[in-house]
Amino acid sequence: MPVGNHPAHGQATEGGPLKRELGERHIRLMALGACIGVGLFLGSAKAIEMAGPAIMLSYIIGGLAILVIMRALGEMAVHNPVAGSFSRYAQDYLGPLAGFLTGWNYWFLWLVTCVAEITAVAIYMGIWFPDVPRWIWALAALGSMGAVNLVAVKAFGEFEFWFALIKIVTIIAMVLGGIGIIAFGFGNDGVAVGISNLWSNGGFMPNGVTGVLMSLQMVMFAYLGVEMIGLTAGEARNPQKTIPQAIGSVFWRILLFYVGALFVILSIYPWNEIGSQGSPFVMTFERLGIKTAAGIINFVVITAALSSCNGGIFSTGRMLYSLAQNGQAPAAFARTSKNGVPRNALLLSIGALLLGVLANYLVPEKVFVWVTSIATFGAIWTWVMILLAQLKFRAGLSVTERKALKYRMWLWPLSSYLALAFLVLVVGLMAYFEDTRVALYIGPAFLVLLTVLYYAFRLAPKDAQGVASTAS
Repeated sequence: MPVGNHPAHGQATEGGPLKRELGERHIRLMALGACIGVGLFLGSAKAIEMAGPAIMLSYIIGGLAILVIMRALGEMAVHNPVAGSFSRYAQDYLGPLAGFLTGWNYWFLWLVTCVAEITAVAIYMGIWFPDVPRWIWALAALGSMGAVNLVAVKAFGEFEFWFALIKIVTIIAMVLGGIGIIAFGFGNDGVAVGISNLWSNGGFMPNGVTGVLMSLQMVMFAYLGVEMIGLTAGEARNPQKTIPQAIGSVFWRILLFYVGALFVILSIYPWNEIGSQGSPFVMTFERLGIKTAAGIINFVVITAALSSCNGGIFSTGRMLYSLAQNGQAPAAFARTSKNGVPRNALLLSIGALLLGVLANYLVPEKVFVWVTSIATFGAIWTWVMILLAQLKFRAGLSVTERKALKYRMWLWPLSSYLALAFLVLVVGLMAYFEDTRVALYIGPAFLVLLTVLYYAFRLAPKDAQGVASTAS
């Protein structure tokens, strides 16, 4: 469809607009769950191998950058709570091309991430059912999470609430049990382990500053998904209250769940042995006398992967719905069901994920790793767009309007520029290290492809529908 010929923003299409059915508890737990991925339960072994105990510094530095990015998103989301969130803000404050690139980039980023999560479910179900082909579990995971998203946004919120709760309870139990081992010698014949492992195996920073810098790219990838809080603004019952509360506690959650868990793990086990004997979570629970620890953690990892897949399908559906409303995707994707769910947008995302599951078994593993690297680059692109859009948004307000903002960015604009500089540093590090350099070939190439499609879409209104479909 030609650009500009689209439903008015928020206009009720078939079945009516999106429904504000996400309550405070849903968004709080979603914000918590978004920070906790499968990687943490598998020990963050690769990042620890790079930085040693200093990996905690990497998570704190990255967490501060994420806090600034989320604060910037929160300021815009509270002022104008819409479903497309940062894609819409990029369009409003940076121009239609920026909105188009950000929206489609984020849609594809989550497709890639969801394929990885579905595969994780299949692999971990295989531990219990080794004779069942993996594709069956991958299909079951996609089918169940797709169905939850298609029913109603409230169903999505409920599932995400309980998935997040399982992850949170597990981490808190591991941290408390670990403190018992460190301080009171639980599971160690009453002999307190102490925290000397933090510095006794080559020092706190065994690989120097280089090790910490090398780990930053992996640390930032672990934070992918936290910006999903912004996408809930269009369906939150009271976005002016729930969004600031969810964002305000992001940094403290990072400190508790990432830094707290890593502090316990790195205190109990020498950093250079982590990953060689299985998940540190399993090892810690077994040390506390829980014989079924491996089964428990396997269950938690499966729910963590399902949670990420659930959130990813939600994100892709809302982003596509918003792009269609803005005339940057076929109008059919702006339609909602009677329950206020963007059904067509969700069905396209689920269909694309089916191809992703198939591709995961057909293409060589190396190619799949390259495709996943787009997600890292895509996340940084999204965060840069959030910061740039907020800078432009605030600069366009009068003094009176700035004072009237209900939720404000701290130390603006200095904090925004510092966060941008940090993200540029991470991209520079990705270019410097050979393992991650491939992301800087694939990511920009994908954005160039989107730009070509965008201009073809704009300049040839008769073929616009076809071009949009190709972009889809």
